[in-house]
Amino acid sequence: MKVLAINSSPMMDKGNTSLILDPFLEGMKEAGADVELFYTRKLKINPCLGELDCWLKTPGKCFQDDDMQMLDPIMREADVIVLATPVYCDGFTGPMKNLLDRTVPQVYPFFELRDDHCRHPLREDTKASKVVLVSNCGFWEMDNFDPMLAHMKAYCRNGANEFAGALLRPHGGALRPMMEMGAPVDDIFEAAKEAGRQLIRDGRISEETLGTVSRELMPRDMYMQAVNGYFRGEMEVKKK
Repeated sequence: MKVLAINSSPMMDKGNTSLILDPFLEGMKEAGADVELFYTRKLKINPCLGELDCWLKTPGKCFQDDDMQMLDPIMREADVIVLATPVYCDGFTGPMKNLLDRTVPQVYPFFELRDDHCRHPLREDTKASKVVLVSNCGFWEMDNFDPMLAHMKAYCRNGANEFAGALLRPHGGALRPMMEMGAPVDDIFEAAKEAGRQLIRDGRISEETLGTVSRELMPRDMYMQAVNGYFRGEMEVKKK
């Protein structure tokens, strides 16, 4: 099974998003998947210019000569696509949104009715993939992921892909410090790995496993105090 993972965190493998993404991908590898990982920070992907040549002049192919020319055929052949992003201003990072916008060549311009709704059909050379979201948020509450989840589910519906679940880590800023202090958080990483195994083995991820990935790390008041204290300290350092 071919898995394409894209991490749009500007911190790449040093960011909080990778703390959940990396064991998730490792679990898929353990279950026999062939996994490729790309970082948008290392790619040049321009915004969509909206001229629609990919529909009208060169069907299925964008005229822009950037790294999407390399990534597009990999996306079309992937059985599973993992999109990893921190929450930025209630949504995806800019590079991830650019990438999603540039997948327009993978569909036809025509409309068809699916579930009594106008949709674009996929081109014959593009698989209907399972799509998984992996995301980290600095805010404490789970509902901060709601705008991104709504967007991702709509993207999957419009592209005839299957939304296969989301590994969400609220108040993710606490995870790395707790890990470094030896706090009991190993169950979160093991759950992320098990989610990868389940997806490849069973074709789905259990709600129990996803719940462990998202479980509370500390009470909200304690988290707010820790975050505010950290930034006050950093501000004092910058003043010196």
